[in-house]
This record gives sequence, structure tokens and C-alpha cells, in this order.
Amino acid sequence: MLSYIKRKLSESDSVANSSSNSNSNGSTTAAELVRKTSQMSLDNGAIAYGEDALLHELGYRNATDLQETIYDLLRTIRDPEKPCTLEDLNVIYEDGIFVMQPTRSNVSVVRIEFNPTVPHCSLATLIGLCIRVKVERGLPHNIKLDIYIKKGAHQTEEEINKQINDKERIAAAMENPNLRELVENCIKDEE
Repeated sequence: MLSYIKRKLSESDSVANSSSNSNSNGSTTAAELVRKTSQMSLDNGAIAYGEDALLHELGYRNATDLQETIYDLLRTIRDPEKPCTLEDLNVIYEDGIFVMQPTRSNVSVVRIEFNPTVPHCSLATLIGLCIRVKVERGLPHNIKLDIYIKKGAHQTEEEINKQINDKERIAAAMENPNLRELVENCIKDEE
């Protein structure tokens, strides 16, 4: 990161008139450094740090860009029972996607909250599985997904939340040919 800053400063030095911006011993003044760094932050080459740096590496402008990308993936998932999408039924919604702080190993964390249509929805686990599979297949990079039913929206939300966030249960579910076919039909893109 420091080498990047030094390189950007030296690039701006070569463009600027060094005789008018340097003092008698050839070093850059503090005011000139402030001007250069503020100019750098206005350029497209702004220095990203922390979570934004990770998102930039993955190809996103910011957390909102990642959130919108995930929502665009989810909006086309079809309901297992009705001829509608989860977006049409307000099961998924843009405000239910949260980009969290990355893990210690620098993996983006996304929390997705969904709202089953009824508090006793028997297909809530299948919907959660469809959400997970669609996002994991749709993004070209690894992220940690936490998928939850909206608090108070389902009678057995705690049990379902455990199921849809358990890697072993997800793998076992996707090995079942009937369940896999259901998931594939719900997540396939419309033609």
C-alpha cells in the first residue's frame, strides 16, 4: 500500500512543475503533499482501504454494489409452489441483504434475510437452500453467506436457520436427486 502511495506521488511529481513546488533542498512542502493526496482521492485511482479494498479487489465499487449484484441474482428465484418469483412475493427484498465486515482471513461476509409468506411455510428450508445455491453459483468469488429467516416471521425459524447454514446438511440435501431437481427448477434462469 505504501509503495502504491509513493508511486502515485512520484507520478504526480513528474507531471507537476517541480521547480515551483519544491523548496530549496528539493523536498516537497507539506501543502504540496496535501494537494497531491487530495487530488489522488478525487481521481478514479482513489486509495481504498479496509473493507472497501477487499470489495475493489473483487470488482465492486462498494458494499452497495455487491448488495445490488446479489439482489439481482435472487430476484429471479421462483417460488417452489406458486408461479411467482420470490421478489414478487416479497420473500426477498433489497433491504434484507447486508454486507458485513470481512472475516480475519479477508473473506467477504454477506447476510441475507428472507421473509416466508406465512409463519408455518413448509418450504422455508427449500427457499433458503435455493438462495444459498443461487448466490454461490452466481458470484465468481468466494464469500461467506449467512442466511436467516426474518426474526419472528416463522414458527420454527431457529431450526431452519441452523439447517440452511450448516455445510454438511446443505451438502447432504444437494446429494438427494429429488431435492436437487426442485432447487434447479427454482433457480434456473428464465429463457
